[in-house]
Amino acid sequence: MEGLIGSLQLILTDVVEICTMLMEFAGIAVLVVSAVKGFYHWARKSDKNIRLDLGQGIALALEFKMGGEVLRTVVVREWKELGILGAIILLRGVLTFLIHWEIQNEKKEEEEKRSAAKALEREAE
Repeated sequence: MEGLIGSLQLILTDVVEICTMLMEFAGIAVLVVSAVKGFYHWARKSDKNIRLDLGQGIALALEFKMGGEVLRTVVVREWKELGILGAIILLRGVLTFLIHWEIQNEKKEEEEKRSAAKALEREAE
């Protein structure tokens, strides 16, 4: 019975490590794609919502990375490791919250600019 439990534990550990790496890789891929896309639009001056797109990409990347950290908590063996993982998750959560807050403020500013432009158009008519 102990052999079976040990084997299952090894399988679980391997599956969690593979899934964690996939989540981390997805986060890195999203971040790189968002950065390249943002740089491209910035260089061509073709998109006015570069900050919004980049912020959303960074937030999504952080969420993938945080998902990987949450998965990693499944196989934690020591309290010290759990404390470190908890601090990383907390830090990434705060960063994600701040980025989402910044995105909301940016969207409000864009909406206010559009409303002001529409008001000016109406007055001009």
